[in-house]
Amino acid sequence: MSHKKRIVIIGATSAIAEHCARLWIKDHPIDFILIGRDAQRIQRVSNDLKVRSPESKFQIIEIDFQDPQTISTNVNNIYKLGPVDIALIAHGSLPKQSDCQADIKSCQNALEINAISPALFAEAFAKHMGKSNYGTLAFIGSVAGDRGRKSNYVYGAAKGLVDRYSQGLRHRFANSKVNIILIKPGPTDTPMTQHIKHQGIKLVSVENVARTIVKGISQGKNIIYAPKKWWLIMMVIRHIPSFIFNKLNI
Repeated sequence: MSHKKRIVIIGATSAIAEHCARLWIKDHPIDFILIGRDAQRIQRVSNDLKVRSPESKFQIIEIDFQDPQTISTNVNNIYKLGPVDIALIAHGSLPKQSDCQADIKSCQNALEINAISPALFAEAFAKHMGKSNYGTLAFIGSVAGDRGRKSNYVYGAAKGLVDRYSQGLRHRFANSKVNIILIKPGPTDTPMTQHIKHQGIKLVSVENVARTIVKGISQGKNIIYAPKKWWLIMMVIRHIPSFIFNKLNI
């Protein structure tokens, strides 16, 4: 009898996360725990996945992503029912940089939901994965975290924290069977990016990004650029000298 994977998705209503789930259930039934901030929206995702895979099981959890005690309690409860094969931390928001500059509260919210909250979830799962010496913890970061740019430095700084946090966890679990993965999508065509479409930015399909992510997780890669071309693009951007970089309108 084959082992049915148990996968937790935080931010289950994320378009990227939902398409990852669709790929995971394509060949085998999965036990899913879908976590989000809006129970009705999570239920719609669950219903869609259930139609695609009647043999899969779905548990939905609505919680406050910025409440440390709630995060800890819910993760503890998840592990009371058994180990987790994959925990995908996929939630976030894409704020307007101008809003963050004009309103310090918007800046705070952007940093908390994109940086602090993922770190808290990661720490809660890492505790249990460390005890069992088992599991894959995957963050969805962003190429924006590779170098601060004036067009999105608040969001980029938040994703930069996720990057460093994942590095630290990977070092912590280097000699274990716990796998820490950082996913760095480029601009992706999702509801979160609708407000930047008019800027002429080329967006990659969410299906393409999800396929790259699921394949990378199955291969146990440490860092997944989605699509792969962003590894080269961001390597170039990271190495542009400051005296040139500061003249660029990016």
